[in-house]
Amino acid sequence: MFTIETHTALPQENPIRLQEYGVGIFKSLATKSALKKVLKKKQITVDGSLASTATWITGGERIVLTRPEAETQQKKLVFPVQVLYEDDYLAVIHKPAGILVSGNRFKTIANALLQNLEYSPLKDKCKPQPVHRLDFATTGALLVGKTRSSIRLLNKRFENKEVTKTYYAVTIGNMPANGAINQPIDDKPATSLFQVCDTVASPRFDQLNLVELKPLTGRRHQLRKHLSGMGNPILGDRDYTSEALLLKGKGMYLHAYSLKFQHPFTNQDLLITDELPEGFTKLFKDH
Repeated sequence: MFTIETHTALPQENPIRLQEYGVGIFKSLATKSALKKVLKKKQITVDGSLASTATWITGGERIVLTRPEAETQQKKLVFPVQVLYEDDYLAVIHKPAGILVSGNRFKTIANALLQNLEYSPLKDKCKPQPVHRLDFATTGALLVGKTRSSIRLLNKRFENKEVTKTYYAVTIGNMPANGAINQPIDDKPATSLFQVCDTVASPRFDQLNLVELKPLTGRRHQLRKHLSGMGNPILGDRDYTSEALLLKGKGMYLHAYSLKFQHPFTNQDLLITDELPEGFTKLFKDH
């Protein structure tokens, strides 16, 4: 048995490759890597001809996906998430600790979005997709696109550094009140701004700090590496903390607090916040 999905391409101002246009047009193909896999298997045609990643779309083409039934049968992930903001184009959700944003695992935020978000009524709607990443142990605000054009424009916002991200972390040890960390990561420039908001004495760690962080670049593990590099690792960070300072079983104290950006379609200035977890506030409740 085979399952067939069809799509008529929307008009395009400029020709666009199928590998870019085709992300999300079919329910079973939510990511670019999934699209590339079925293209490699020769399971997509455009106007009756086998398509490839190099096929161009201008508008009006009939795009057909044909897949064996066994490939399309997927379990439904039941995983509720808190929605912080949502409209027809995009959403911001709270990502809890202990779950990947996306990847090959079944339990990911990407797989949980359909059941938690409203279906977009717009013509270029697609399966909702996260447009940036948060680490497995990090909590906080995660931006999601609900249409192909929104995903494309939000990705551009990140590429052009037009999204302001604010994090909070609990760090270990005495540190300066504020400053900028300019340590390269993987031989690439990386900058993080920090501001200490509160401190508390700790019998085990000497001192803990509540720190506001603003990464100006988006390198992998940037904040974690920068803070560890200056001698103030994030509490609970298993990868960048010495064995003697590890906090077992309590998770990592890094939280994506807010996203500030201009809406790609309404041009409204949005500031979406995700309040600090209770674990943070408990540490500094008497300060």
